[in-house]
Amino acid sequence: MTVDDPDPVWVALRLVSALLSLAVVVLGVRVAVTRRFPVVWVRAARLTESQRSQPLRRGGFLALLGASLLVQQVPLLAPVPAVAGRALFALALLLLVGAVGWFVLLRR
Repeated sequence: MTVDDPDPVWVALRLVSALLSLAVVVLGVRVAVTRRFPVVWVRAARLTESQRSQPLRRGGFLALLGASLLVQQVPLLAPVPAVAGRALFALALLLLVGAVGWFVLLRR
């Protein structure tokens, strides 16, 4: 499964998935660094007062989660050896566990 697959639908889905995960990383880093939620996000999600006071917690979680999703897409988009694919999968799992740990342990 690489970008050279003859089925363009799967290639397009993989590329969209990679772009969405990159957007999640960028959004999470932005929220964690600025420590402010985007106004559209606050209005659409109807965050409570206690949820609005935790931008670092939620931003870091989103950044790590998006990085995990992005790392999972690499073997599907580029040809990598089997060992590198397993290492990327292990890294994605570590990032996922780190995201959950970040969300659970970081409370203010």
